This record gives sequence, structure tokens and C-alpha cells, in this order.
Amino acid sequence: MVLAIDVGNAHTTLGLIDDGRVSAHWRVSTDAHRTADEWAVLLRGLLGRRDTDVDGVAVCSTVPGVTQAAREMLARHFPDLPAVILAPGVRTGIPVRTDNPREVGTDRIANALAAATDFGGPAIVVDFGGTATTFDVVDDAGQYVGGAICPGIEISLEALGRRGAQLRQVEIVRPRSVIARNTVEALQSGMIFGVAAQVEGLVDRMIAELDAAPDDVTVIATGYLAPYVVDDCSCFTDHEPWLTLRGLELIFRRNT
Repeated sequence: MVLAIDVGNAHTTLGLIDDGRVSAHWRVSTDAHRTADEWAVLLRGLLGRRDTDVDGVAVCSTVPGVTQAAREMLARHFPDLPAVILAPGVRTGIPVRTDNPREVGTDRIANALAAATDFGGPAIVVDFGGTATTFDVVDDAGQYVGGAICPGIEISLEALGRRGAQLRQVEIVRPRSVIARNTVEALQSGMIFGVAAQVEGLVDRMIAELDAAPDDVTVIATGYLAPYVVDDCSCFTDHEPWLTLRGLELIFRRNT
């Protein structure tokens, strides 16, 4: 069983995964100042008695400080455990057809690989993170060809709360209606329904640019904020909460 670790800007998602099936999962805050020793204590605390089930570790990270801490932690505390940290030079099995493949986020590569492997192309993955909502596109040949990045739901709400003189931060929930009758629900409507409309519009444009029939394109929602939006988007064909972890598992198997 692979311990897959997806380090995002705000949160880190961890899961025990075997052939796409996640048997346990956790989400913790990402702290760029957390040391290798602290990460080791955290992992052992989360795993508990499950640590004997772990055959290897796969990591992708968008935070360089955490990437370095992860390398040190694995070398010092788990030296006998096979490990793969996704970075340029690691075999993924999916061609990356962008201007500079090295600058593509490793989580996005993992998403694209999982989509191409489990669903085939063409496919679009929409990953709803707190900091960013990312769109990743796989063509009909199974190649990663690019995507888009938008501000995430949490960071957008936080910015409105900080910069709006009469606004405040609100809970992310679906409001009663699109036409809100108070400020709290107006913010929630803008986030939930606004993001849904944004996603549908971008997906439509991407499908047109792929020159594919809409029914031939698999559109997958993932990310921990996806449940707040997915039911209000008509474009999704699948909701896969652990798509990134699945991609990490595939990369681990390929490299070990």
C-alpha cells in the first residue's frame, strides 16, 4: 500500500492507496516551517498501527520548503521505505506538451496521469483547492497539453473579507438562492454559483479548443472543495476526490 502525500499551499492531503482504493485519508495544514522531525512525528501519529501496511511513499509538493523537509524526513526516519518525490526527471508515463514542462505543478501532472490512465483522453480535470482552482487538459492521445489557473474559493473569500470595507469572511455553504437577500448569502452566491459558471465557461472553451465533441470529453472534479460546487456544474461527468493520490500511486509503481 502506498502512502501518497499531496502538499498544497494551504493544506496537505495524505492517503493510503492501493490500486486506486483509498483505505484511510487525512488533511492537515501545510506549514513551510515544519521540520523533517516534526513531519515524521506527524506521519507516525496519523498512521498509528497502519504503518506496517505501507510499502512505499509518493510525494508531490508545490511548496519548496516542504519538499526539502520531506526529502530529509524520508532519508532520516524511513530509510528502508521506497520513496518517490515527484520532480523533473521522475518518470510519469504522460508526455507533457507545454512550453516549459518543468514549471508545471507536480500535483497537476499527477491529476493528468490519473485521468489519462483511468478514463483515457480527451479529459479535463478541475481541481478545487483553497488557493487555486486548476484546469488540466489531456488530449485524445493521452498527452498533457496545458490548462488554466484561477483563484481558489477560500482565497477569494478571504480577499473580499480583507479588502471590502463592509464585507467579512463567511462560511462556504450553498445559499438558498442565486439572488441573495443579505450580504452573507450574497458572498456565498458569488462564490458557489460564480465559480460554477466560471468552470462551465472555461470547460466549454477548452472542449471547443480541443476540437472534440462534448460527449467525448471526460470532465473530472477533484479537490477538497469540489463537493461545494460539483452539483451546480452541468459539465462534470465524474467526481474523483482522490485523483491526485491515484496519480501519485501510479507514479510510484512506475518508478519502483
